[in-house]
Amino acid sequence: MGGWKIEGERPQHKSFVLIAAPHTSNWDFPYMLAFATLYDLRISWMGKHALFTPPLGWIMRALGGIPVKRHKNQNTVSAMTEAFAADRNLILVVPAEGTRARAEYWKSGFYHIALAAGVPVVPSYLDYGARRGGFGPALIPTGRPREDMQQFRDFYAPMSGKFPKNFGPVRLREESASQSDV
Repeated sequence: MGGWKIEGERPQHKSFVLIAAPHTSNWDFPYMLAFATLYDLRISWMGKHALFTPPLGWIMRALGGIPVKRHKNQNTVSAMTEAFAADRNLILVVPAEGTRARAEYWKSGFYHIALAAGVPVVPSYLDYGARRGGFGPALIPTGRPREDMQQFRDFYAPMSGKFPKNFGPVRLREESASQSDV
């Protein structure tokens, strides 16, 4: 696949939240679709609502896209939790960084969606440095974000996005709050 090596097995869970990281380039999207096809995964993915306007909006929906208005105060976690309840085979891809630019914190929606829906989080990766991609071990969220996120920090430590300087720290804002609760 264009010089890329696929690693690991297809996730065994029928329904899960799939982290797409590092997310530093527009090329991540076609590679994500290609890897999903190779692994025979029917994915749905959240994207900024501007991607779903004419003339290409219908294509984005056909490719599994779900528009999200990030600038409005919507309860995306509840909406996606309901989507999991309605579809026992939902695989929801979430770019946890929320942007291709460097972000100091990941968006926590992926974590809260999985926790509320009672589904695991599966990390996926496109490691441009080694030209490899695949999946990591599933994590059932415990509600202790600092502990759970450590698994993802360890997993993503050797990964490199297309633009490595744009891949920020693997952490949630909630981790600072949960640390003071300990």
